[in-house]
Amino acid sequence: MASATAGAVPTGRQLSVPRWAWTLPPLAALGLAFLYPLALVVWQSVSPDSGGHDLSAYGQVLGSTVFREALLNTVVIAASATAGCLVLGFTLALVIAFVPFPGGRALSRVVDVFLAFPSFLITLALLFLYGTTGIVNGLWTQATGAASGPLDFLQTPWGVVLAEITYFTPFVMRPLLAAFERLDTAQIEAASSLGARAPRVVGRVILPEALPALAAGGSLVLVMCLNEFGIVLFTGAKGVTTLPMLVYGKAILDGDYPGACVVAVVSVVVSVALHTLYRAVVSRTLPASGGTRAAAR
Repeated sequence: MASATAGAVPTGRQLSVPRWAWTLPPLAALGLAFLYPLALVVWQSVSPDSGGHDLSAYGQVLGSTVFREALLNTVVIAASATAGCLVLGFTLALVIAFVPFPGGRALSRVVDVFLAFPSFLITLALLFLYGTTGIVNGLWTQATGAASGPLDFLQTPWGVVLAEITYFTPFVMRPLLAAFERLDTAQIEAASSLGARAPRVVGRVILPEALPALAAGGSLVLVMCLNEFGIVLFTGAKGVTTLPMLVYGKAILDGDYPGACVVAVVSVVVSVALHTLYRAVVSRTLPASGGTRAAAR
């Protein structure tokens, strides 16, 4: 018995994989899908057509009037569209979640379908309705005999803002509707029983609970509006050049790839900076939630 035990082959130890090794596959995938293309863009931005590597392209692009106007247009349009999406999305989500009406649940499902639509489809619909040759202007010219209709705003920055609000509002509504489903209705009933009217209940009970969802939806919309290309292109807005449009113009129309990469790098920096600022501002408002007691004051 002892000899059998002595002759047994000991089993080998199980190889233990360090925890940090599990992070290597996702980091490699992230680097291949995102960091490597971004590094190529940055490298191209410091590689002028004349050869060598310098920052001459940055000086030429950042010092141009076209770039400054594109940067201003991008920030103003993105901020305006985000503000409009937050206000409209919060209002529509409130109605769907707390105002009983036939078809409310079906309407909330339509929001999910709307998220799958391409941006140019919404823009084309607006052009068919409010464009210079759209339905509204067509009815006006037929009724009055005028040469043109009264609506010509889609080819302005406000037309771009309207199209972006129409398309991106469901991206704010979806997280809000999910947050409202988890909201404890007892808080609303208690606030109402203590004499709080509907506007106070919304401002003191519902809004504080919705701030995280507003932050998530708003930050997503802000980043997407900063980098939106299709809506600006399909509206044909005259004189409205954003950073994505400037990248397209320099790369495709002018063949200035270093200049296009400079604008792309700036666009990434602006997107990350505004996204960080937006989240910082919203995070300061989150501790201000007052709940039911604040609603009753």
